Amino acid sequence: MGTEQIPPRPSPAAATLEPPTGQKTTGPGPFRWLSDRAGAFWALVTGRPVSLYAAAVLRIGYGLLYLLFLLREFPHRDEIWGPGSPWTPELAEQLFVQSGWNSILALSDGRIYFELCYGGALLTSALFMLGWRTRAVSVLFAVVVVSFHARAIFMTDGGDNLILLMAVYLVFTACGRRWSLDARRTRRAAARPGQASAPARNVWLQQLSDARVTLTTVMHNCGLFVIAAQVCLLYGAAGLYKVQGGSWGGGTALHYVLNLELFQPWPALSHLVDQYATLIAIASYVTVLLQVAFPFVLFGRLKYPVLAMLLGMHIGIAVLMGLPLFSGAMIVADAAFLPDRFYVFLARTVRQVARRMGLRRSAPPGGAGARSVPPQLRGSSPGIGQQPAPGRGRPDGAQGDRVAPDLR
Repeated sequence: MGTEQIPPRPSPAAATLEPPTGQKTTGPGPFRWLSDRAGAFWALVTGRPVSLYAAAVLRIGYGLLYLLFLLREFPHRDEIWGPGSPWTPELAEQLFVQSGWNSILALSDGRIYFELCYGGALLTSALFMLGWRTRAVSVLFAVVVVSFHARAIFMTDGGDNLILLMAVYLVFTACGRRWSLDARRTRRAAARPGQASAPARNVWLQQLSDARVTLTTVMHNCGLFVIAAQVCLLYGAAGLYKVQGGSWGGGTALHYVLNLELFQPWPALSHLVDQYATLIAIASYVTVLLQVAFPFVLFGRLKYPVLAMLLGMHIGIAVLMGLPLFSGAMIVADAAFLPDRFYVFLARTVRQVARRMGLRRSAPPGGAGARSVPPQLRGSSPGIGQQPAPGRGRPDGAQGDRVAPDLR
């Protein structure tokens, strides 16, 4: 694979220590390999938070999607979740006993209480998207999504279910460290005069701070791994279920989908696409192939064309079937598999284009350090036996966001 190395010749001193010929040895080869793999995995999980830009994209995407969803349903909020809903709080409570769900909307059936909850949900979604006090707001956002989902559970679809899962998973991630108001506040605090040197801290406080940083890193990395596993499970299960169906194997599944009146926002467009039988058959086979192969292409460069084709598939679902919330939720979930270097390049390109168009002023000399997010250190400064991770001194703060190998 290009990483093999020629083993060095043993030195004379080492040769004298070799056991005599014919003597049986039990070398620690397998145990050493397992120990090295376990150590590498532990360093990956506890070393630094991975995919911080991808986590920020998930936060912005799902916060924006839910905000648009609540705004779209604002004229119908009373019939769906409010006192005017045919699914009364009493019926919801009976279902909660069986399913284990709960909702803050079922605590009262008053009009004022519901309007306050709806306004709070809009505000929480907006603050979560902007990344203001993300640790606390992420918990509130998860409570909002769970409450609205459970209050009208029979009116939800696959997009609602995915947003619900992602809202819970994002509580455990550090999704507010990039592209957020929290990151902006941290940059400004680090750029103030007199903030370069921090006062000496107690040893116990230093160890407590180190433990908190390690715990936060582990929770963030594990949360992203769970998100990646959830998306892989979703695609894999959907593809395997389609393989079992005769219509997908015959290439006629999308023909029947395009002729469902419930999923025809533009019937003329659906009928126009349905006229191309060969294209419909190819799209059916490609859909199954992409979903089944998705969990197996994440460790190589083949995932990039697969993600591009999945993007086109979800756009087609949003336009032809009228499911923009589901398609948007899946597109945002797919964005978790793009490396941070892609988002850094994208942000740099957008800034350059904005400067050329006169929409953004050029940065002043020496301003790169003021824009950077301070790297995550264990405590105020590295102590004895502690060394900063490689690349933490870069002014753009990008090397500290190295993506996990299984998310690249």
